[in-house]
Amino acid sequence: MDTPPLSGSDSDSDDSLVTDRELQDAFSRGLLKPGLNVVLEGPKKAVNDVNGLKQCLAEFKRDLEWVERLDVTLAPVPEISGPQSTSQSKDQKAVDPEDDFQREMSFYRQAQAAVLAVLPRLHQLKVPTKRPDDYFAEMAKSDQQMQKIRQKLQAKQAAMEKSEKAKQLRALRKYGKKVQTEVLQKRQQEKAHMMNAIKKYQKGFSDKLDFLEGDQKPGARGTKEGAKGQQMKKGPNAKRRYKNQKFGFGGKKKGSKWNTRESYDDVSSFRAKTAHGKGLKRPGKKGSNKRPGKRTREKMKSRTR
Repeated sequence: MDTPPLSGSDSDSDDSLVTDRELQDAFSRGLLKPGLNVVLEGPKKAVNDVNGLKQCLAEFKRDLEWVERLDVTLAPVPEISGPQSTSQSKDQKAVDPEDDFQREMSFYRQAQAAVLAVLPRLHQLKVPTKRPDDYFAEMAKSDQQMQKIRQKLQAKQAAMEKSEKAKQLRALRKYGKKVQTEVLQKRQQEKAHMMNAIKKYQKGFSDKLDFLEGDQKPGARGTKEGAKGQQMKKGPNAKRRYKNQKFGFGGKKKGSKWNTRESYDDVSSFRAKTAHGKGLKRPGKKGSNKRPGKRTREKMKSRTR
């Protein structure tokens, strides 16, 4: 009777059992030690295969013209002509590789020397060294990628402009509120000053009406103030003038016809003939032309009836 073939799981379990048995045997012999078991490779040996290197060099080396290769081997350009330049040019190995600045400067000076040596040679060979004005190079990135970048930059710029506008609006609001409060305070002060001036004018403490001309220019106000000052110096104050205009020209009205000591003693204007009716009669006036009295007129009316 043939035995059925083992399934994949059974074969894996058998392989694992085999490996476990081998490990147990190795451990019993003392070949295994506690810890991770890693296969250690020996150190690589450096082999200087000169023939192989020459063969590789001959494979990729081509006998081309210098214009196609553009290779030069030059020493770095001396820094500054002086007493130390000769020592530096002689000792090129004095560059400290650990000093980044000194190392980069040596690379820069070496590239500068190569450019100074190659440019005249290219000019002799009539090789252009500058890009023409109408030169269009193929972009490294596609138009779609550049369009995405452009949209991103535009969105960023729009956000920055929006934030700047918001800042400006906030600043303007603050400034507007400040100006509004200052204007309100100024109006309140002017109102209080005008009310005080009106009270002083009503009580007679002041005769100036400058508070009524607050909207005029200071120059015109000054000229009017000077003119009014001259007028007030000549006559009474404004309150007195206003009362004189309303009630009269001033002076004592009651008892104005009373005699005084001086008027009683003054008899220069006395005329005896005029006082006793003996003076000359005025022409055009006769006593017969006088109108009769009321009773006489009534009697005259009754007689006529």
